[in-house]
Amino acid sequence: MMPKLILILGDQLSHDLSALRAADPGDIIVMAEVMAEASYVRHHPKKIALIFAAMRKFAAELTDRGWQVAYTRLDDPDNSQRIDGELLRRAAEHGAKDIVATEPGEWRLIQILSQMPLPLRQLPDDRFLATHAEFEDWARDRKELRMEWFYRLMRRKTGLLMEGAEPAGGKWNYDHDNRKPAAPDLFRPRPPRFPPDDITQQVLDLVQDRFGDNFGDLLPFDYATDRAGALRVLDHFIEHSLDLFGPYQDAMLVDDPFLHHSILSPYLNCGLLSPSEVCQAAADAWQAGKVRLNSAEGFIRQILGWREFMRGIYFLEGPDYTSRNALDHRHNLPGLYWGAETRMNCLSHAVGQTRVHAYAHHIQRLMITGNFALLAGIDPAQVHEWYLEVYIDAYEWVEAPNTIGMSQFADGGLVGSKPYVSSGNYINKMSDYCKTCHYSVTTKTGDGACPFNLLYWDFLLRHRDRLQDNPRIGRAFATWDRMDKDRRDTILTEAAQFLNRMDAGETV
Repeated sequence: MMPKLILILGDQLSHDLSALRAADPGDIIVMAEVMAEASYVRHHPKKIALIFAAMRKFAAELTDRGWQVAYTRLDDPDNSQRIDGELLRRAAEHGAKDIVATEPGEWRLIQILSQMPLPLRQLPDDRFLATHAEFEDWARDRKELRMEWFYRLMRRKTGLLMEGAEPAGGKWNYDHDNRKPAAPDLFRPRPPRFPPDDITQQVLDLVQDRFGDNFGDLLPFDYATDRAGALRVLDHFIEHSLDLFGPYQDAMLVDDPFLHHSILSPYLNCGLLSPSEVCQAAADAWQAGKVRLNSAEGFIRQILGWREFMRGIYFLEGPDYTSRNALDHRHNLPGLYWGAETRMNCLSHAVGQTRVHAYAHHIQRLMITGNFALLAGIDPAQVHEWYLEVYIDAYEWVEAPNTIGMSQFADGGLVGSKPYVSSGNYINKMSDYCKTCHYSVTTKTGDGACPFNLLYWDFLLRHRDRLQDNPRIGRAFATWDRMDKDRRDTILTEAAQFLNRMDAGETV
């Protein structure tokens, strides 16, 4: 009997993967580090290093469990540098005629596998908690697709934080308790660090050689690269940080990139951890009285709610979702996103942190880098590609709906009921960025005015016809209409001048 090829991708490093469950003892596990996947966007070097090191260790675990693994390293001279090419090479090598894969998380790869000249069966990725069919059934005939309602469905399905048919504590959502600014704290727990072992160091040398010019600092590299390390990060978060995660999850500090955040998304999204075990660990900690309910609920909602909802939207909307531009934004992404000098302290720190860690938490992404791009009218396709390139946890199924939909409102309101825009006041309330900024957050116009203050009104006026009847943002237009005409003219003139300087490549 001829062996089958069992494909495992770099974000499918799970021993209970559906393709692995379909494997027979004589089948060949195919894993490959290929340039096509490492370079379809210019990924942050830390992301490439994490995936390659984790792949190599996962392949070794499979070999130890008795599987025959055909593993291709990036620098293998016979490497075709494409997933489909490596499948064809291994099929010829082993006389295989059939291929089994778990459905990839990107339309691009699904289409590549669908065009293979050999029979290839794509199995559902059941590591997620909602199937495509479940999401489609829930979405069918709804006028609005809102995460909150889907989240409640998932709470009922899983039983997480449920007391019979009712949510624990009597409320589904405790966001009201989770909006406190944080103060600097030298004793705040930090995520565990993992000095590179021999395998990781070999990968780091390779990545430095091949991808050293990509945006981002490869070193120091201290992420976990196997399941044992990922479990340590999970245990540390539950024990030391989850209790205060809720109140301070939206806070931002210049000198604290992590605060009480879990830093689990890199491991969830490459398969070293499962969403069910992570959510259950948080629920168990609340049940045991170790963490407050609003923290457990807020954390679980990010995974059971947003993460599953984003995947549902991505596959529901199809391959053209990333090309949407409902607001017709056309400005190019400015150089400050790649580290060019900027006088805006919040953006400088968010981008600087991203360069060093390949990480920024959800409010930094949404209300700093995303908020500015939306206010400034940046082309959402360029914003999407930037997020996909620079973050260690970015895979298109989760990144694209968060960027195109939630952050940039480029899908016209499919994901979010309103654009996530704010003036400098919100940033000042939730961070210490404004204290040391060149611009004054309290200055609305004139010399030193915070650009977020100018661009906020400019954005609203550009899109007044679309937004003035939106109940969540429409009231802002009444404030605008009450302003003195000279002041309104000044705001729009200075906003236009700012955007002109930005487009010209000047330091802003």
